[in-house]
Amino acid sequence: MSDFDRVIVTCEHGGCRVPREFRRLFRGRDRLLRSHRGHDPGALELARRISKALQAPLVYSDVSRLLIDLNRLIENDELFSIVTRPLSPKVKTRILRSHYFPYRRRVEDRIAALMASGGPILHLSIHTFTPIFRGQRRCADIGLLYDPSRRLEAGFCKRWRRAMTGADSALNIRMNYPYRGTADGLTTLLRRMPGSASRYAGVELEVNQRFPRRGGARWRAIQSLIVQSLRDVFDPRRTSDS
Repeated sequence: MSDFDRVIVTCEHGGCRVPREFRRLFRGRDRLLRSHRGHDPGALELARRISKALQAPLVYSDVSRLLIDLNRLIENDELFSIVTRPLSPKVKTRILRSHYFPYRRRVEDRIAALMASGGPILHLSIHTFTPIFRGQRRCADIGLLYDPSRRLEAGFCKRWRRAMTGADSALNIRMNYPYRGTADGLTTLLRRMPGSASRYAGVELEVNQRFPRRGGARWRAIQSLIVQSLRDVFDPRRTSDS
């Protein structure tokens, strides 16, 4: 049985699109935009599949994180990128008002409405991570990020990991890796919402980008495994991924 009445899926780094008014800033930077610094390859594809399978609402952005990082708190030094950090305060404020705050409000309003309409909700924030970061190889296929002090999050992630390793024992699935679930991020902010202590669970799914980068049968299989494992956690009687 699931601890949650409802599920919501978000994807903060779903694409590398640059709004027209800022395209001049990115001339000659196509390679940077397509890199992991510009977006999370495969994240939106996976988020859409999870949303469809669980019949859960999906909130996403396909604007490049190089314009502004929607998964950073506003006080974070990395909110703006190497491209946008030198911009004037006036232009940065325009970016915040046009992209950052509207996205945050969409997510917060949707979650607040779900919490008001029933019991605890699960928020799945879907991301992918680069296999090599600052010269160091990251040793994981999948990471589950959560706050260990929050019972709902910890219990769910343990069950989810067990379901995935049961389907493929060769997968290296790590908890709070390659980041800590309590570090700066959207789920960290949402845990501060009124009533969230007992009614909100925020979990970030991180998938190694080598799978979507290579594509093909293995990437499709990873997506199917993730979706089926979620279904198994919510309803063990389900055994197929449509």
